[in-house]
Amino acid sequence: MSNAAVQTSVFSSVGERPRAGRPFVIAVAGNPNAGKTTLFNALTGLRAQTANFPGTTVELKVADLRIGREPVHLLDLPGMYSLSPATPEERVSSDLILGRGHGGMGPDGLLMVADADNISRSLFLVSQILERDLPVVVALTMGDTADRHGVHVDAEALSRELGCPVIPTVACSGKGMDALRAALEAMAAGSLPERVVLMQPEGAACMGCTSCPYQARYSRTDQIVARCVRMPAVAKSRRTEQIDQVLTHRIAGVAAFLGVMLSVFYLIFSVATVPMDLIDGLFAHVGSWVASRVPPGDLQSLLVDGVIGGVGGILVFLPQICILFFFLALLEDSGYLARAAFVMDRLMRRIGLPGTAFVPLLSAHACAIPAIMATRVIRDPRDRLVTILVAPLMTCSARIPVYAMVTALLFPDRPALAAITFVGAYGLGIAAALLVALALKKTLLPGESKPLVLELPSYRVPNLRNTLLYTWDRARVFIQQAGTIILVISIILWALATYPHSAPPPEYTVLQQQAEAQAAAGDMEAASKLRSEADAVEAQSALSLSFAGRLGHLIEPVVRPLGYDWQIGIGIISSFAAREVIVSTLAIVYGIGADAPDTNRDGLQATLRQAKRADGSPVFTTATSFSLLVFYVLAMQCLPTQAVTKRETGSWKWALFQLAYMSVLAYLAALITFQSLQWFGIA
Repeated sequence: MSNAAVQTSVFSSVGERPRAGRPFVIAVAGNPNAGKTTLFNALTGLRAQTANFPGTTVELKVADLRIGREPVHLLDLPGMYSLSPATPEERVSSDLILGRGHGGMGPDGLLMVADADNISRSLFLVSQILERDLPVVVALTMGDTADRHGVHVDAEALSRELGCPVIPTVACSGKGMDALRAALEAMAAGSLPERVVLMQPEGAACMGCTSCPYQARYSRTDQIVARCVRMPAVAKSRRTEQIDQVLTHRIAGVAAFLGVMLSVFYLIFSVATVPMDLIDGLFAHVGSWVASRVPPGDLQSLLVDGVIGGVGGILVFLPQICILFFFLALLEDSGYLARAAFVMDRLMRRIGLPGTAFVPLLSAHACAIPAIMATRVIRDPRDRLVTILVAPLMTCSARIPVYAMVTALLFPDRPALAAITFVGAYGLGIAAALLVALALKKTLLPGESKPLVLELPSYRVPNLRNTLLYTWDRARVFIQQAGTIILVISIILWALATYPHSAPPPEYTVLQQQAEAQAAAGDMEAASKLRSEADAVEAQSALSLSFAGRLGHLIEPVVRPLGYDWQIGIGIISSFAAREVIVSTLAIVYGIGADAPDTNRDGLQATLRQAKRADGSPVFTTATSFSLLVFYVLAMQCLPTQAVTKRETGSWKWALFQLAYMSVLAYLAALITFQSLQWFGIA
């Protein structure tokens, strides 16, 4: 089922009345870090889909399933602390529960998730929900953690106090899940016992206090906890406090976090290369197989270069995305990610961003696409938007081939200088991201980052099943939603580079004739070399006369002040599909063939060094090479990232703004670089 279809089915069913002919809609609600998603996954498994709430980028998980004999539509709402929302996620949850959401109707029933280890906090929200005219079942989670901390909740007594079923569960082991399913089946069948509302509404006087609208509710929940819960004087374990003294320390905590994230970063770079190479090889094999069975021509080129190449370009990012979100889920489920955000908040707020922005910005060094998706850990929408807008300035792995090409041109026999230049390119990207973030917070998106207020959850062993389901869900969302747009972009760029067709140049005919003569003389090696040269000449001519080539000629006056000619202009246009495409494009336009970068890197460097302008001067001077390096450090040059930005912000406005400001920034920086070096006589 597509995401659009999921959204339509979810929200039309929530909004329908009467219920006849449709599943019973149950919303799963609870505090953040209460085990809600783990419980939802235990009930639904791989049957869940992800859908955005209409008009927002806030995600809900939804699933159609049968609980016993009853068809049920289950919605996993974003975490919330009360029905008075403080964040977009809480507003979506409260609006849906209160019937102010899409269609003007709420769910048919509620499954409330209450953390047994933090029962007082959970009961505040439960007490608000119990005042709604809806059937409610309460699932007690984190029972194993509560046991370790000496906390015992009398579920039967709590059920009598609340007037609804209270089911102790441990989702990872399956404990209590059968009893929970039975209670949900009874809810859907309308056979739950009638609930007597015992909670006092907000604002009601209690104990002589009328100054706080929540005082009566807090007092009532405290009374319930006193009667139903046994706990030690200090529920939090001494070991947890000792660990927190290190992990939340202003120095040791930063060092620990950097160590953790560098390890994840290393895995994204190293471990991901194996499946990425396998995916790349698989699609290359499929492309070769299709090429051997489809006659040469436009159809073959469309299938091999457009469709298969486009799909391969999408799926090659999957290992990085999966590794990133797998470890993010582990860190969050263990309780560590909240502590990392707390530690980094002090540093990140100096540039106007919260501590939670550090993880996406660091992961952007692997790929901006999963980094932008990872900004969902940032709760404030303005901070999240700023992080999305600056994340592509970090040096992603796709820029590495470009850096390698340019530094080899600049310092072919001086590896130390090449390494310093390489590191400098990374530093320029980081500095640009931080400065742009600061500028955005002072201009278009003004305001200081909100102080980070969060509850540090208890440490726990991550649930591997929940982590794998979360990773699978992120991968599926990427393929289904971003993948379709990326594929269309790839096909469009293929068409620009393919059409209109042009006749081969005279040099092609001469080289082919020479190849035939060598073959007739028995020198097959010389004949093969001449045919390769002929193919390169034909590819160069065809690209020059294509729409992409004509665009290169068209923009040449614009890029000439940067030290570029029309051929580099073609490389800039083609690299909108992916930055590294400029390497193979320059190989074609300067006449060594599309496969040369993979088989003869020395040949590529030599050919680029020998490339001449119309007046006979070299193309890739020191000034031009540094200008090109600076341009690719700062330019967007990645339409797949644009597609993900649009999806995550819910509007093309910010995606186009991102493209525009990065293009202007790259152009001005490259212009200053080239003209300054020229002025100082460095050519």
